[in-house]
Amino acid sequence: MSGHDPSPEPYQRAVGCVIPAKDEVARIAATVDAVHKIIGVDLVVVVDDGSSDGTAAAAEQAGAVVVRHDRNRGKAAAMETGAAAIAARDGARARHLLFLDADLTDSALAAAPLIEPVQSGRADMTIGTLPAQVRADGSKAGGHGFVVRLARAGIEEATGWAPEQPLSGQRCLTRAAFDAAVPLASGFGVETALSIDLGRKGFRIVEVPIEVRHRATGTDLRGQLHRAKQYLHVRRALAARSALPADGGGPSLRSLFPRKSTQ
Repeated sequence: MSGHDPSPEPYQRAVGCVIPAKDEVARIAATVDAVHKIIGVDLVVVVDDGSSDGTAAAAEQAGAVVVRHDRNRGKAAAMETGAAAIAARDGARARHLLFLDADLTDSALAAAPLIEPVQSGRADMTIGTLPAQVRADGSKAGGHGFVVRLARAGIEEATGWAPEQPLSGQRCLTRAAFDAAVPLASGFGVETALSIDLGRKGFRIVEVPIEVRHRATGTDLRGQLHRAKQYLHVRRALAARSALPADGGGPSLRSLFPRKSTQ
C-alpha cells in the first residue's frame, strides 16, 4: 500500500522490540536471546501479561526489560504497555517498534528483514509472512482458513488491499504509525485492525517473508476453540470499522463446529 509521506529522517533509528508474553517460561529466554542478536535492536521489552509461571524472571535473566500486568489484559494492552515503556526510554529520536511473539525461540533472529524497509523509509509498517508451520509431532498446523479469509476480505473491503497473512503478529512500525493506531483493537482483532486503521490513513504497509517458527495450533478441540475466539474477535474489529465483507463475515460458529451425526 502507498500514499503516506515518510517520517523525516527515518534512517538508522534504533529499534525497540516489544514481546507480549503469557506463561511462556519454556520459550521466552531463547526468544529474547535471539532478538538481542538482531542488528539495530538496542532494547527488548517483555510484557508479562498476567503469567502464572516464571516468564518474568526468565525474561529478566535473558536481559530483557520486563513490565508486568497483575492480571491478563490481552495482547493489545501488552503491546501498548511495551510501546509506552520504550517511549519512556527514547531520546530525541523515537525508536521504531518491532513486535514479536514470545514463542519464536531461536527463530526470532530471522525476523530481522522486517526492520530494513522501515529503517530506509520505504514502509511505515512491515508484516512478516511465515512459511507453512508444523506442530512438534510433524502434523499440519492450523485449521480451515476461516479466520484468515475473514480478516483478508475485511481488510480488502476497507482498504482495497488483500494481505497474504493478515493475522501475522510479527510487525515493525514507525512510532508515528503506531501512535496513529492507538487505541488498539482488543483481543485477536488487533492485527486486522492495525492494517485497516493504518491503511485508511495512508500509511505504507509491506509484507516481508521471514523464516520464523512459532508454536502452532492443531486441529484438535483446543485448536478449534482458539480459532473460534479469533474469528469472533476479528469479526468484532471489522464490524467496529464498518469493514465486514459483503457476505456478512463468512461461516457461522455452527458451521465451524458441526454436530456429529447420531446415526
